[in-house]
Amino acid sequence: MTTQDPALQHLIDRIADARSRLAALRIVGGDTKAWYGGMPHGEALDTRGLAGISSYEPTELVVTARAGTQLTELEAVLAEKGQYLPFEPPRFAAPGTVGGMVASGLSGPARASVGALRDFVLGATMLNGRGQLLSFGGQVMKNVAGYDVSRLLAGSLGVLGVICEVSLKVLPMPLATATLRFEMDQSHALASLNALAGKPLPMNASAWWDGMLVIRFSGAQAAVEAACRRLGGQRIDDEMASAFWQGLRDQHDPFFIRARQSVQSGGALWRLSLPPTAPPLDLEGEQLIEWGGAQRWLVTGTPAAAVRAAAEQRKGHATLFMATDKSMGVFAALSSPLQHIHRELKRAFDPDGLFNPGRLYPDL
Repeated sequence: MTTQDPALQHLIDRIADARSRLAALRIVGGDTKAWYGGMPHGEALDTRGLAGISSYEPTELVVTARAGTQLTELEAVLAEKGQYLPFEPPRFAAPGTVGGMVASGLSGPARASVGALRDFVLGATMLNGRGQLLSFGGQVMKNVAGYDVSRLLAGSLGVLGVICEVSLKVLPMPLATATLRFEMDQSHALASLNALAGKPLPMNASAWWDGMLVIRFSGAQAAVEAACRRLGGQRIDDEMASAFWQGLRDQHDPFFIRARQSVQSGGALWRLSLPPTAPPLDLEGEQLIEWGGAQRWLVTGTPAAAVRAAAEQRKGHATLFMATDKSMGVFAALSSPLQHIHRELKRAFDPDGLFNPGRLYPDL
């Protein structure tokens, strides 16, 4: 990618104009995550002109896509070669883009077994607050060394710059999958998940909600079948299981539908990151547990301070994932050293504070 690209030059010109006026810019792709993070504001800077897959080497398990490429398009191209994005990024709506996927940093049901989105980012290019095109990382793992800025972009919500292109590691689709269902309460589900984590089983994803633990296995056919025989439970039909995991990944299943209804009525959806061995949360509201117990969703009207205190007591942190009132802050407060690092990074890449002000933290 070079500045000879008309779509890229348009973005550079927009940044130069905004900088001359010290006008805030709101980076927009498919605009499917405007509700996530702090309230967006500023002039829209549309990245959808940077669309298309730049290169794809199936034998090398690497794909490079421009930021405005729709996620559904990228996944369709990978599927033709029997490959996929194993971290299962949520697709909240069809227009979602690759740039938005990386900027949000969100991963789906398989994250605990395969790794997070940032673990699959090999390289990236971005425009900084001076309109300069910067390149980080590469297209192979051995190029990733030192302070890896390309992975730093994952979850940055666009506060450092405009993501232009990303190289991602991909994997072959699993040869076999199977989903088992077990009826049990939350305490027994957490104990079971922690016990299974120490066994040589091809466990790929898990979810507990409303008295039901669901576990997905994937890998070699023999390993998957052996796991099913060993654990028992009720095996779910493949089509029904696929629909369940897709609904969980894209947050279209009944739990998240009810969560959005609660938010509209003044409640909040929290995303808590806890040690898998942490005991159940003693908080009012409905819960859904993923990632072997490490990710716990909570729909509640409980005050933010109480939710965050409960997470901290269990050596974790809480994110206000969805709410109409975000005045209590979206992300957990940073320690002084981390605050300093965040501010210095922001100052280095976006000295005039143009990009997505307040989306990550109020002072960034």
